[in-house]
Amino acid sequence: MASDIGLNWFDQRMDEHHGALVQLRAYLSQRQLKVNSRLPPERELSQLVGASRGELRKALAILEEEGAVWRHVGKGTFVGDAVITDTYNLAAVAQRTNPQEVMRARFAIEPVLAGEAAHHSSPLDIAALQNCTANSREAASWRHYEAFDNRFHKLIADAAKNQVLSAMFDVLSGIRRTVVWGLDREETDRPPRDHHSFDEHDRIVEAIERRDRAAAAAAMLQHLVSVERYLFAASREKEFAIRTAHVGGPATHL
Repeated sequence: MASDIGLNWFDQRMDEHHGALVQLRAYLSQRQLKVNSRLPPERELSQLVGASRGELRKALAILEEEGAVWRHVGKGTFVGDAVITDTYNLAAVAQRTNPQEVMRARFAIEPVLAGEAAHHSSPLDIAALQNCTANSREAASWRHYEAFDNRFHKLIADAAKNQVLSAMFDVLSGIRRTVVWGLDREETDRPPRDHHSFDEHDRIVEAIERRDRAAAAAAMLQHLVSVERYLFAASREKEFAIRTAHVGGPATHL
């Protein structure tokens, strides 16, 4: 099944529902649920993955076609046999890697995609990016924001008009979401109005709209630097809190 990872695991049909599908796949991979385990009700699951009920149902329908889940009217949605094979590669890689490796991979791929998008994107691609950035600012929760963020980066990958690079991005995106799924968020229900990604996303889109390949690549690189700084600062704070609790008081050194 390893050769099918680009075809089965990341369905190119998702378009605006891509974020919900990526989030749902990450949720399933992180938990490694046994076959025939029942998933939470749709209302709860939609909140967990940060998607609307409609987006969740379309994502579930794709997973059902693949055999990753199965549904029984009146009883719920259950894990299917395909989860063992179709998600094995992603789950296995996610277990062996770490956020640092994921960020290095993003640095290698995503600035190139942004530059290519500046050269090849259509007016429809740019309009979709602008709509996505506007919607992300109104996200009701961190999970909803993450779904919009997934979609934003996917739109750029697809706007590059390169099937190979787009498939590579899909694999990276799935691994990224699985690796960072369980990381703690700030003590807020949703991203603050001044969250760094909002303005950074806008600058990326503006450069793509101007057809400035160098500026688009540079804006994406700067965005990823901010993401890396934010991600690892949160990890260091969490480690400090754990060590402090372990010794029973404030730590004087690490």
